[in-house]
Amino acid sequence: MSVVDNAIYVDGKRAVVPSSLDHTFEELKACPAGPRTFGWIGLLRPSEQEIRAVADEFGLHALAVEDTITAHQRPKLERYGDLLFVVLRPARYVDYDEVVDIGEVHLFVGHDFVITVRHAEEPDLGEVRKRLEADPALLDTGPYAVLYAVLDKVVDDYAPVLDGLQDDIDEIEVQVFGGDPGVSRRIYTLTREVIEFQRAVEPLETLFAGLRERLKETASESDLELRRALRDVADHATRVLERIEGFRALLTNILTVNAALVGQRQNEEMARMTQAGYEQNEQVKRISSWAAILFAPTLVASIYGMNFDVMPELHWTLGYPFALMLMILLGLGLYTVFKRRGWL
Repeated sequence: MSVVDNAIYVDGKRAVVPSSLDHTFEELKACPAGPRTFGWIGLLRPSEQEIRAVADEFGLHALAVEDTITAHQRPKLERYGDLLFVVLRPARYVDYDEVVDIGEVHLFVGHDFVITVRHAEEPDLGEVRKRLEADPALLDTGPYAVLYAVLDKVVDDYAPVLDGLQDDIDEIEVQVFGGDPGVSRRIYTLTREVIEFQRAVEPLETLFAGLRERLKETASESDLELRRALRDVADHATRVLERIEGFRALLTNILTVNAALVGQRQNEEMARMTQAGYEQNEQVKRISSWAAILFAPTLVASIYGMNFDVMPELHWTLGYPFALMLMILLGLGLYTVFKRRGWL
């Protein structure tokens, strides 16, 4: 069930469609040897036994086989004699969860075979196969045409991921200046996804450099267009990486701006609280001042209101006017003092 498709191509056309892997091995050996004859086996989530069976038939290097079994490899190109082992990390953007879903594709490229191993549903290499079969001239260049087409598919699929990230960054900018309190977490989460995406794309520069060196060694007139096409894919990958680096820098700047805006809002809130405290203190001083002013005559009146028979000035003729005058003078004196201090 892991064999998605397998065929033998002669002069750029599908010549033999074996019914099983065993028949593929036999038919390929029976076909006339030459640079225009090769087999292409496509596997999806193969078991360890299936991978080792294919490795035994095609003489794949043990280290490359172990990498394929364990998976979770970084993008790379490794040479084992005439065999090229290529690891690619395709990506798709899940907009609802704001997650970059990173897949993994392994390719074994020999002089007369190509083996593609996918560890996820994406990318759909069936589309790649149909594209190549519709262009016999390109497919006629041999196994490297398959490698080119897979690279082109992986890099082209990065474009929707970039668009999704750009849309989310635009939304984040609106949230930042709108004062959304949950935007900091979203910035951090999206930055982490951008970094993961960058790790999937960044090694492609070294991969293309190694592939160019390999093609120089096997240079032929028929490979000229293929080398040009690979340069175009490499340019696209470079532009993708530049946009990713721009996203990462932009998110860092947005996070800095958001922190500054949060600090500014906190300072404004503290200023408002300080102003409110100052105004409250002024009100307390006014209330306290009037309370003190009213307390002075109340004190005098309460003393003279006591019902004792023996009190100073109790029977004094001027006692009542004196008490009133004393109350007024105490009130005026306190009012003057509080007014000068700005409490009233």
